Amino acid sequence: LMTGRSYRLPSEAEWEYACRGQTLTPFCFGETLTGALANYVSKRVYGEETPQDYPQMTTPVGQFPPNAFGLYDVHGNVWEWCADHWHNHYQGAPTDGSAWLSDSGSHLRVLRGGAWDYYPQDCRSSTRQSCPETASLINKIGFRVACS
Repeated sequence: LMTGRSYRLPSEAEWEYACRGQTLTPFCFGETLTGALANYVSKRVYGEETPQDYPQMTTPVGQFPPNAFGLYDVHGNVWEWCADHWHNHYQGAPTDGSAWLSDSGSHLRVLRGGAWDYYPQDCRSSTRQSCPETASLINKIGFRVACS
């Protein structure tokens, strides 16, 4: 490691905290989302915003405004891997923000954030999805790293 630091996938709790940027609204930008704020199927509306055209593919990072923490593309563009194994609920989840790994050998992982070909409700800060860890949907799944 050239930096001398350790990098890892964020836990699901860390990812949501970073995405929200200290907000309690469905999106880090407020109660709704528009095509000027994120890359998603903006022809479909979440609230009462005007439907808009969208790129229909991934876009380079920085095309849309960052959240309050300076993070780009936390809503839409590509789903993001989290370190956690998939659980259908949060009963028994760690309360310290660490990744929830199970002993069952689960091969499903948590994805967060939505993607360019998903509707706005799928891009909310709280939305989560499961995916096999062997999936390679190159234009729909990505990741960001956390520094330990």
